[in-house]
Amino acid sequence: MSRSWPICYGRPLCTITASLEASSPVPSIDRIKQRKREIISRYSTPDNLKGLTQLLTTVLPIAGLWWVTVRTASVSVWLTVLVVPLLALFTLRAFALMHDCGHFSLFRSRFFNRLGGFVFGVLAGMPQFVWAQNHNFHHAHNGDWSKYRGPYTTLSVEEYAALSESGQRMYRRKCSMLTAPLAGFIYLVFNPRYTWLKGTVQWVIHVVRSKLREPGIAVRVHVASFKPRYWKNASEYRHMTWNNIALLTIWAVMSWVCGAGLFFAVYVASVSLAGGGGILLFTVQHNFEHSYASETHDWCYDRGAIEGTSHLILPAWLNWFTVDIAYHHIHHLSVAIPNYRLAACHREYADLMGAVRRVTLAEVPSALQCILWDRLGRRIISVAEYQHQH
Repeated sequence: MSRSWPICYGRPLCTITASLEASSPVPSIDRIKQRKREIISRYSTPDNLKGLTQLLTTVLPIAGLWWVTVRTASVSVWLTVLVVPLLALFTLRAFALMHDCGHFSLFRSRFFNRLGGFVFGVLAGMPQFVWAQNHNFHHAHNGDWSKYRGPYTTLSVEEYAALSESGQRMYRRKCSMLTAPLAGFIYLVFNPRYTWLKGTVQWVIHVVRSKLREPGIAVRVHVASFKPRYWKNASEYRHMTWNNIALLTIWAVMSWVCGAGLFFAVYVASVSLAGGGGILLFTVQHNFEHSYASETHDWCYDRGAIEGTSHLILPAWLNWFTVDIAYHHIHHLSVAIPNYRLAACHREYADLMGAVRRVTLAEVPSALQCILWDRLGRRIISVAEYQHQH
């Protein structure tokens, strides 16, 4: 995604109709637009030392925790159990830093961001390069719910109403804290391996069948004629392949070191918890009561960043593990601002952030109930509000 600061689409300078002016603090948006270049200029320079420090304070503790797991497994199963939540938190931190590398904001150079992103991607179980391309699409369309609807594919009110009673019940359960670890398992453990293996097998079958059918045509032509579903180009496939090779090698080595049963029990539990936590974190950063949710024709990027993105109020220790991604509104103003500058940027420009919704930990469960898109109101609403309206 380009680092150039975004413009507003649909209406010149994000001009909003009079009916919305009463409910939306337009002056704040206009002031942010006026000072956006200044904000980005002051805070968008990465610091290699800080980036390296964050890398080391993530990779080394993960290695240390696995050492503790191996050493304590024969002593007490409860000591091993205690390691799981810590591993989950450091895996979540690795994923958040992988995210920064995808925006080329952790380090100054693209090479070190690519290298760091690969390392963090292996630790988190996600092919970083491919993930970053999809994630950048989210940034390019944040607040435009016609094009991007979040990890749970938020339904519109009309789509929800069209579901059967059992379908509505399943949709509500899907978007919950209880099912988050399962979603995390699918997202970080299962899908990246399954899609790579399935796509590779389909590719091989396609080439073999095509060669048998047309033996006179070169193999490279048959290879090029394959239309993959899970990657867009050869570069993405290479990154998927190296990520999986590295991760599967680590799985094999760790299974040999501490036994497959112990390794996969701890690994699957910790990564699933990390993935579930990450999905919940991302969801409440965009799904909360009356968050901005426009259609493409009158969408505004800056309103999406300020009114469609929350500021999570987290304890300091959790901000450390999530590398200050709770200041998500600043991140959406510009992906060029490194995670270690988000909080300072927010503090300096706090007077411009009056329209940003603050969400505390106590409010997270209620925010997770906001899973319906009200197209006419251009906002996200809760199931309870929908039921009250109907």
